[in-house]
Amino acid sequence: MRTATLGPLGEVSRLTLGGGGIGQIWGENTKDEALATLAAAIDGGITVLDAAPMYRNCEAFIGEVFGGRLPAGVKITTKHQLGSPPAPEVGARLEASLAESLAAMKLKRVDLFFLHSNIHLDGFSYAHGDAHKDAFSTAWSLYADEVAPAMERLKTQGRIGAWGITGIGVPTAALAALDHSPRPDAVQAIANLMDSPGALRRYAEPARPREIAAAAKARGIGVMGIRAVQAGALTAGVDRPLSPNNPDNTDFARAAGFRALCVQWGEDPAVVAHRYALGMPNIDTVVLGVKNRAELTQCLAGEAAGPLEAAQVAAIDALGLAKA
Repeated sequence: MRTATLGPLGEVSRLTLGGGGIGQIWGENTKDEALATLAAAIDGGITVLDAAPMYRNCEAFIGEVFGGRLPAGVKITTKHQLGSPPAPEVGARLEASLAESLAAMKLKRVDLFFLHSNIHLDGFSYAHGDAHKDAFSTAWSLYADEVAPAMERLKTQGRIGAWGITGIGVPTAALAALDHSPRPDAVQAIANLMDSPGALRRYAEPARPREIAAAAKARGIGVMGIRAVQAGALTAGVDRPLSPNNPDNTDFARAAGFRALCVQWGEDPAVVAHRYALGMPNIDTVVLGVKNRAELTQCLAGEAAGPLEAAQVAAIDALGLAKA
């Protein structure tokens, strides 16, 4: 397993095990298989586990597998979907969520604590779901005046080693957060060959994921690349029912040329997509959305094979999927 430096967190594996599939929100998966996949990830050289309360059973499974005794060098992240509550409640909500996550995982601290909600500038209106933005997005004034200081306090208390933001929301606000002091220690950014957030995108402006990753790296902020297979759109087949108008389903249809290219190469699209993400500039570690050992084994093999050849990257980019 290759390694990279994730900002101030230091050396980490190039692959991170994400909690969505393990927590049983991405496709069907049994508890026994989820537990076995967690153990297999560590055996395969993965040193970062990316958890969150929204990943259903993920945190409880981590607690069950490791019993509060993480293997040497393994780092844990968790998150809180804060939204935009009254300002006086921000610190308490972050602390309460962290406490619940620590209890579920049987830990005394986490290495990285993310603001899971998007950030929007004050007065911003979303193109989709604006009436509910206080539930999924944090207003800039709350972020700057309450969230960042609260995160710094948690660092000082030793309950977290570092903190970060989710960089998949409104790009203008994400870029502003990377420039604001105190800066986050890490950011999660879209890292796929389509540059697509898929169903996560609620705003009208361009997504700009590569710009966000580059801006973070230039400031010494660690970058975790997510959605390498764009929620299944870059695999041989989506593993869950989607409505015809779901952006992830639309991306799957748009990626037909990519799958055809993989057939020509005799390669699995999911493996190729992960190798593409691993070769993208400014991405320190790629978060896997796998749900079982078979999918994990594929990704481990892809990482071992290394980034794609330049000619393969050029052929994929020539499809124009990132420009649509």
